[in-house]
Amino acid sequence: MRGDLVRKLIARCLTTGLAVVAFLVVALTGATGWGLALAVAALAAAAVERRVRPDADIVAETVLLAAGILVGYARRLDDGFDPVLALTALVLLGLVLLVGPLRDAGNLEIRAANLPVRAWTPLVAARLGGVLLGLLAVVAMAAAFALPAVLALVVVLLVAAGCGAVGLDLARRRFRPSGGGGPVARALRAHQPEFLLYFSAPPGSEYQVTMWLPYLERLGRPFLVLLREPEFLPTIAAATRAPVVYCPTLKAMDEALVPSLRVAFYVNHGAKNSHCIRFTQLTHVQLHHGDSDKAPSANPVSAIFDKIFVAGPAAIERYARAGVEIPAEKFVVVGRPQVEAIEVRREVRPLTAPTVLYTPTWTGHHADANYCSLPVAEPMLRRLLDRGATVILRAHPYTGQNPASARQLARLTELLAADRTRTGRQHLWGAAASRELSLTDCVNRSDALVSDVSGVISDYLYSGKPYAVTDLGVDGDEFLTRFPLARSGYVLRRDMANLDEVLTGLLDTDPLAAARWQTRRRYLGDFPADAYAEGFLDAARRELEPGWNPPTPRARGTPPPSPPTPDPGPGHHTRVPEPARGTPHPGP
Repeated sequence: MRGDLVRKLIARCLTTGLAVVAFLVVALTGATGWGLALAVAALAAAAVERRVRPDADIVAETVLLAAGILVGYARRLDDGFDPVLALTALVLLGLVLLVGPLRDAGNLEIRAANLPVRAWTPLVAARLGGVLLGLLAVVAMAAAFALPAVLALVVVLLVAAGCGAVGLDLARRRFRPSGGGGPVARALRAHQPEFLLYFSAPPGSEYQVTMWLPYLERLGRPFLVLLREPEFLPTIAAATRAPVVYCPTLKAMDEALVPSLRVAFYVNHGAKNSHCIRFTQLTHVQLHHGDSDKAPSANPVSAIFDKIFVAGPAAIERYARAGVEIPAEKFVVVGRPQVEAIEVRREVRPLTAPTVLYTPTWTGHHADANYCSLPVAEPMLRRLLDRGATVILRAHPYTGQNPASARQLARLTELLAADRTRTGRQHLWGAAASRELSLTDCVNRSDALVSDVSGVISDYLYSGKPYAVTDLGVDGDEFLTRFPLARSGYVLRRDMANLDEVLTGLLDTDPLAAARWQTRRRYLGDFPADAYAEGFLDAARRELEPGWNPPTPRARGTPPPSPPTPDPGPGHHTRVPEPARGTPHPGP
């Protein structure tokens, strides 16, 4: 988050500083050309700031730049009072003052993708800020080349006509709304969605939605994705054929939640979830976007949902350990369908030239959720390279938001790049490990995992392959109590004093192989491998249609090398009794 703040401060300083300097150079010196050049640079900085801060208020800077450009234009023409230029100035300054309110009004309109509707006004209104900056740049270039003022006036009037059309349509929508709702509402009623996936999160979080879209589509029922932040609309719409709707206001949500909806799924505990929970006619189901022993995975806010889909019984025990009391009937064990494509390895063997996946997490919003090992990872990485390992470095998507983490990650990638040049080992990092490959691809390519406390460990557990967990010392002796998943892994201490011991267990002897299979059932449910995702699909169908029953369970395949348990069938949902009152609280 500090990285975001630094970028925003730099963008703010550049925009304001360049605008002030450009105006002063034009107004107080004879260097009109330099002043216009600085004005164009300030406009470019303003465009960058709008990307970094989409809600940035740059009206004052824009007014200052417009005034400076017009003064420079008058000096370039040097014809005394020019009525055409005066009219251009009036229209242009009017646009500078009106574009912001028009853009804000457009942002209050519902928008949609993957629906047969053409709501052009909100889309155009959202881009008016960029159009205005481009218009000012055109006028500045016209001034720099001393073009006739009538040319600038024509361009300004064309943009003004477009803004006028947007304003009239927005006013019509606001003061004379159609009786049956807008075009998006009518299209949704025709689509007849049975459920929705609700999403609100900070930028860069779309992976929380995209991991669930393939499984929701496999339900074979019409649905929609409802967003609360506009920046997610294009990326999520590209990931699904289902309608994707951006609802900026509660009124817009009232329009989008059509009567055919019965269930709402959620993937996080975002504050805006409460805006959808208020629709009591829906069944509200929390899916989460991963399964881990981190504190956020036992968030007390989970209690507001009607159902909580969890990967395995261990997730229910996690809430009890945290002192969060939720009725047992709210929990449904569904497995974690995202792991179905992970290849399972059952044999135990020494790894002579292993491929090791390293997945450092981010620093979290709060100190008690900081499990990031990047500050101490270099000795571990060097020792892996000494052992002849090929490393796949897949960092958390939020890593770059912390400048210190970004620098530490860059240092590790430099080490991998240097080793690849020297040895030819095909280490992977950056986009090659996080965009070109999915997490499942990384798991299948690797022989072992080194990870911080995160949901990656639960996913990796499905493979049966060994893993090590970093203990950064923030939990002291309670680490294994708070993070039971680490008991089936090799715990690497912060000071790296046991690094050789951990790597020997991880890559050579693997004495915890049998324990992992027991842990696998507790964390990921007990579903047959050839129909693993059916656990989730059956549970979701049951929420959509309470009387629905799954087909006859298929015969179970060969179980992993551990004591077999009766197969409950892909439609069975394990219920864990409500935890006893007074369960000791292990701390935050």
